[in-house]
Amino acid sequence: MSMYGRDPWGGPLEINAADSATDDDRSRNLQDFDRAALSRPLDETQQSWLLGPGEQKKKKYVDLGCIIVSRKIFVWTVGTLVVSAFLAGFITLIVKTVPRHRHAHPPPDNYTLALHKALMFFNAQKSGKLPKHNNVSWRGSSCLDDGKGQSGTFYKDLVGGYYDAGDAIKFNFPQSFAITMLSWSVIEYRQKYEDAGELTHVKEIIKWGTDYFLKTFNSTADTINTLVAQVGSGDTSGGSTTPNDHYCWMRPEDIDYKRPVTTCSSCSDLGAEMAAALAAASIVFKENKAYSQKLVHGARTLFKFSREQRGRYSAGGSEAATFYNSTSYWDEFVWGGAWLYYATGNSSYLQLATTPGIARHAGAFWGGPDYGVLSWDNKLAGAQVLLSRLRLFLSPGYPYEEILRTFHNQTSIVMCSYLPFFTSFNRTKGGLIQLNHGRPQPLQYVVNAAFLATLYSDYLEAADTPGWYCGPNFYSTEVLRDFAKTQIDYILGKNPRKMSYIAGFGNHYPKHVHHRGASIPKNKIKYNCKGGWKWRDTSKPNPNTLVGAMAAGPDKHDGFHDVRTNYNYTEPTLAGNAGLVAALVALSGDRTTGIDKNTIFSSVPPMFPTPPPPPAPWKP
Repeated sequence: MSMYGRDPWGGPLEINAADSATDDDRSRNLQDFDRAALSRPLDETQQSWLLGPGEQKKKKYVDLGCIIVSRKIFVWTVGTLVVSAFLAGFITLIVKTVPRHRHAHPPPDNYTLALHKALMFFNAQKSGKLPKHNNVSWRGSSCLDDGKGQSGTFYKDLVGGYYDAGDAIKFNFPQSFAITMLSWSVIEYRQKYEDAGELTHVKEIIKWGTDYFLKTFNSTADTINTLVAQVGSGDTSGGSTTPNDHYCWMRPEDIDYKRPVTTCSSCSDLGAEMAAALAAASIVFKENKAYSQKLVHGARTLFKFSREQRGRYSAGGSEAATFYNSTSYWDEFVWGGAWLYYATGNSSYLQLATTPGIARHAGAFWGGPDYGVLSWDNKLAGAQVLLSRLRLFLSPGYPYEEILRTFHNQTSIVMCSYLPFFTSFNRTKGGLIQLNHGRPQPLQYVVNAAFLATLYSDYLEAADTPGWYCGPNFYSTEVLRDFAKTQIDYILGKNPRKMSYIAGFGNHYPKHVHHRGASIPKNKIKYNCKGGWKWRDTSKPNPNTLVGAMAAGPDKHDGFHDVRTNYNYTEPTLAGNAGLVAALVALSGDRTTGIDKNTIFSSVPPMFPTPPPPPAPWKP
């Protein structure tokens, strides 16, 4: 046996001399190996073999599973997100805790502001049992016995409707015209009313009138022979002291005298005008099918009556001749026929409205000093614009084209006459057009002309027509709009007196409006017929503001006397305010919101009948 032990793995355990180097030698040798190894770069895997776990270098990349990104980018991204989230939360906290300052919409234009007020006038003129939210604090229910207790009559009662002006008479002729004008403005400018927040209000105003009109005749019948023309009386001729709506100065709520009812059997003008009002309103209420059809039926009955029982409602020395004398009924035939055609689509109404003989009697071909002046008496200018609309958008052709072209040409001439370049009408030094040639109460005619001018310019624009000719000269639609603006601006305060002619609008307006209810304070004292005279005659301003009432207007020298008893300056009327509302809504709001092109034609059938289907193929 050898003296040396064996290695368990089979090798000898002897120590070689070569391995007997000291530790220092071995250390030096290892350092030589390290320097040799580092003489070339090592990749990360190799470095991990050589370095211990605590000595490994930090990774430059981050493995996110689906993507490997640089550690530096990853840290910056996460940091940015954290900081952004912190800032967003901080800003949100500030926004939630700091009081909000809402950015209000641009203030409404003057026309819209005046529109709100002009409509309120109708609330103040309501007769009958008032709704809870009438919004005129000094008015209450009144004249609740109108038309009652008269046996053998065709009406049950005549409660409702509107008082005409500063009195308490219900004149159905100008009242019908007012409702027609309001309805026309809604049909054309429904969107503008909606934008102003007044659509529901104006429809309620119209319905208050049409509900009353349906009481003034047998509206369920197809044929009638009598119609109510007026409720109340204002005759003070011959020094009469009989209490009535003109002799007395009382609040409507306190009226205790008898109010007579005036009827007529030959009143074509009144019948056709009321038919126009119901027909136009039926288009306004077309969503309410039952009510719309009721209005259409009433309009048909009234128009038939007007055609069969000819005559002027104010003929024969009636009281109406003193206050609202009608000069003709032919213009109402054209006007009423046009509205009934739009309401029903029945071509017989269009044939009548375009009959040359009727147009000639209405004065369509001969002009005259008042030609082109739309009013409660003469509707020809309005009817011509209304029928020009039909030609512009539907162009019905034969057999209507010739007379429609004439109406269209006449409308162009009327629009020319409104312009300052022509001398058909004078103007005051302040710029107000004198459509009634210097006679009193001019503003009611001015507002109607402003409405027609704006409406016709919108018709032309909707028909992609940039303007129209006055003789050899071409004028843009903007010229018409400028005319309307200058006239309405005059009424709103741009005039030599720097005053508004609309009560409650602006800082300087009439304070002595000729109006019984507005002039008597709400003090729970009932003033009898003569007891109210002291309020009529006082020089103190009205205790109640008749908001939105348009005064009769200045004289031909731009002068104005704010005196209650001078009604030619200070009295407002239904017809005047209806034209004002129509003009204001036409000019109000966004310029890009034009007319409603199609609603008025909703009942009109296609102009040209559908061709018959082709014959079946021939079979042998």
